Amino acid sequence: MAAIENGKKASPEEEHPRKVFGLAAKDSSGVLSPFTFSRSDRLKALSCASSSALLRRVFPVFFDSVAEPFCAFLAEKLLGSDFSSPAFSDEAAWSWQGSPCFLQQETAQIRSLLNNGDDDVTIKILYCGICHSDLHSIKNEWKHTIYPIVPGHEIVGIVTEAGHNVQKFKVGDKVGVGCMVNSCRSCGSCNQNLENYCPKMILTYNSINFDGTVTYGGYSDMIVVDKHFVVKFPENLPMDGGAPLLCAGITVYSPMINFGLNEPGKHLGVVGLGGLGHVAVKFGKAFGMKITVISSSLRKKEEAINKLGADAFLVSSDREQMTAAMGTMDGIINTVSAKHDVTPLIFLLKAHGKMIMVGAPEHPLELPVFPLIMGGKILAGSCIGGMKATQEMIDFAGKHNITADIELIKAEYINEAMERLAKSDVRYRFVIDVGNTLSAA
Repeated sequence: MAAIENGKKASPEEEHPRKVFGLAAKDSSGVLSPFTFSRSDRLKALSCASSSALLRRVFPVFFDSVAEPFCAFLAEKLLGSDFSSPAFSDEAAWSWQGSPCFLQQETAQIRSLLNNGDDDVTIKILYCGICHSDLHSIKNEWKHTIYPIVPGHEIVGIVTEAGHNVQKFKVGDKVGVGCMVNSCRSCGSCNQNLENYCPKMILTYNSINFDGTVTYGGYSDMIVVDKHFVVKFPENLPMDGGAPLLCAGITVYSPMINFGLNEPGKHLGVVGLGGLGHVAVKFGKAFGMKITVISSSLRKKEEAINKLGADAFLVSSDREQMTAAMGTMDGIINTVSAKHDVTPLIFLLKAHGKMIMVGAPEHPLELPVFPLIMGGKILAGSCIGGMKATQEMIDFAGKHNITADIELIKAEYINEAMERLAKSDVRYRFVIDVGNTLSAA
């Protein structure tokens, strides 16, 4: 839901003053169309006391000697109760009762502070990957979509503003934003660098942030994100091919690390060769593992072995192949998001082997307990990763030159891309060329 201002529901265009252009779905048809909205202005909703603190910070010599009630009065008069004073115009140099009292430099400093909170990073978006979750969300297939919805959580761009407390990033840096933009920062999960499991985790789009506003994603030209949820992007890593790693990459990298499926010489099975699966193969090979791709389609064999470097390939419907491979794998990363039989896959595992589910089937799967019990095997799930792991993942990708195989598209092609994605007609990830093709004109 949108923010409430003066008892009236604010439109997406009115929630914050920072205007942004993007692509949004307005209903469950999932059709994306041009959409003008606004980004979070961290200081807009602050109290008058906070605005007086802002004046004290920019003009310490003058305002430190002024009593708080009078300073608060001046703040409201000069800044406006909602920080909407016309003094923020690019042409204006502030004056009060006809006497110039603020220099243009200080005016620009306050305007910058209002636009970008102390802990915020403002990013000009250059590329955004298209995840299958985006397709589910725009069509409301998970029954929790908030319309209008601006998807996109595989975001790469350039820093254009950095808040006062931001030390890790500076203007001009290449950065990325993945699937989440906030969390409580105080629960057990957050304290273990597992913000992705925080009960109050805020998704990059289609979530209600702590200030009551809806989050909008990367199918847009700009985003403002708390510094904690921004990752530094390796200079050598192509931004377009690296963008999908912020979802697909961390989704497979995290369980490999957490479940010990990153040791050289171990045998890893990868079920499904799509956006997630092909990246899992690349990470597995970089770890020095033996990789077997398990797919329902024989036509992917050549690409899996000759292009991606997999060591072996199994057709899941071939009983002879599956039987011959029983008990040979230390672990399996299962990326399939459709309903399927997991029993034959469990039999592929060695004793104490682990199958990690990272795909999200719409319908429940049947769980065969007997083959788990008899082999002491583990069936677990994993959802993306925390911010520490995400930074480690993208650094590892930079070191080993790991990128997703992508098809770069213009913003105007977005609906055709979604239709093709629904048919699995992409190798292996669409990425929107936001910087060059998304324009309000």
